[in-house]
Amino acid sequence: MNAAELIRLALSRLSTSRLRAMLTMLGVIIGVGSIVALVAVAQGATSGITDRIQGLGTNLLTVSPGFSRTGFTRGALGSATTLTIGDANALGAVTGVAAVAPEISTSGTIIAGVQNESTTVIGTTPAYPTVFSYTMWQGSFFNEAAVDNSLRVAVIGSTTADNLGLDATSLGQTIQISGIPFELVGIMQPKGTSGSTTQDDQVLIPLSTARHYFVGSDKVRTIGVSVATASAIDTTQADLTVVMEQRHGTNGTNDDFSITSQAQLLSTFSSITGLLTVLLGGIASISLLVGGIGIMNIMLVSVRERTREIGIRKAIGARSSDILFQFLVEALVLSLLGGLIGILVGVLISWLIGQIAGWGFIFNPFTVVVAVGFSLIVGVVFGVWPARQAARLDPIASLRYE
Repeated sequence: MNAAELIRLALSRLSTSRLRAMLTMLGVIIGVGSIVALVAVAQGATSGITDRIQGLGTNLLTVSPGFSRTGFTRGALGSATTLTIGDANALGAVTGVAAVAPEISTSGTIIAGVQNESTTVIGTTPAYPTVFSYTMWQGSFFNEAAVDNSLRVAVIGSTTADNLGLDATSLGQTIQISGIPFELVGIMQPKGTSGSTTQDDQVLIPLSTARHYFVGSDKVRTIGVSVATASAIDTTQADLTVVMEQRHGTNGTNDDFSITSQAQLLSTFSSITGLLTVLLGGIASISLLVGGIGIMNIMLVSVRERTREIGIRKAIGARSSDILFQFLVEALVLSLLGGLIGILVGVLISWLIGQIAGWGFIFNPFTVVVAVGFSLIVGVVFGVWPARQAARLDPIASLRYE
């Protein structure tokens, strides 16, 4: 028999026991659906977080302080107060640097009318929107004159504006930051959340104003550096390291600072998510194994039930190879149909999760090809033994079987 006849015969046979065929395919459906959904979710999460990292800034390098030490206890990286405004000014003079934005961070209670909230207050420079890729929704960012004269002006994030009930009509209004009046001059466009933190719930004021009213020192939390071109990031990072080591009297083995780039963050994250994707896919593949065992069991039962049919077919001239291919094609049809249904289920689940999580629908045709390939492999591997059992039956003994 040719392939078309074998497939037609397999479909006809399976249609006589639809419920059993469906239950047999269930393991393959779950396995393939899990692989497609989990891989799509992992890729969607990777895409979403990658976009967030890239949205942190334009060709961004971040200079962070080193670790602190209390007695014999070493704190986490970034816990020290080793960076200064002088460091930021020195880094701004390095060739290849487009803009520098040091940050002084504190917390404060913001009051606007009858509304109030506690949030992060950041003292910085007019280069902040350029370095960290912020755009203004209403108003404008403060300028160099505001920094030079320690003006009490403030720019707020979109979440802060929503929490305080502020909008475009609120520009020029006076808000209080920890009891000190500031003029609201701008509201920024939203950038979204990153993990459990949001980049939109903050208040930005001039660096000198933050020093004068809230901090009282020239220590900064971090220094954001925007490199002029992406191709110069590595070279500029090396130059910044040299400048910082000269200013801090270190030699690369005892640096009290660290410099990280977007590329490093993306590389680290990509390696982690790649391993997680493989792990999730491997876990889901166990379902396929279970489904394959189910197909083998049902096909063995089918061989036992159709012993007389096999004997009759052999008696009228069917070869052992015809019987072998008949049962093998039935197993392949079961696994392939289960795989196709599983793909549809997996795509639907991944679409639903993508809509809920906010990263949209990520469809990778390669995953579908792999899933179909796995389905066929399952059909072949777990269908060969029952098919061989059927092909080896003795026609005379089969005819006598009851």
